[in-house]
Amino acid sequence: MLDNSNLIVTAWDSSKLVGVARSVTDFHYCCYLSDLAVDEEYQRLGIGKQLQIQTQAKIQSTCKLFLIAAPSANKYYEQLGYTRNERCWVLERGRKIIT
Repeated sequence: MLDNSNLIVTAWDSSKLVGVARSVTDFHYCCYLSDLAVDEEYQRLGIGKQLQIQTQAKIQSTCKLFLIAAPSANKYYEQLGYTRNERCWVLERGRKIIT
């Protein structure tokens, strides 16, 4: 996962990794934020928000930031300014394109 990601932002408490934002991007048109994780003990401290701010700071202003959220996180992302997009399609793991 890490080897094939080209934008990784981390948060540390001394030598302890407490948060990570992992993305795949071309830095100009789109950035897919595929993983955002914060250690449970460090949640609700603004770390996830800062990871996203730092991710956005690494891409051009013309670059859209995309992510897929668990339904329970929808309100969180809406509060940060994301808009919901109904135009996403998913081909589940192990499924093949129908020929």
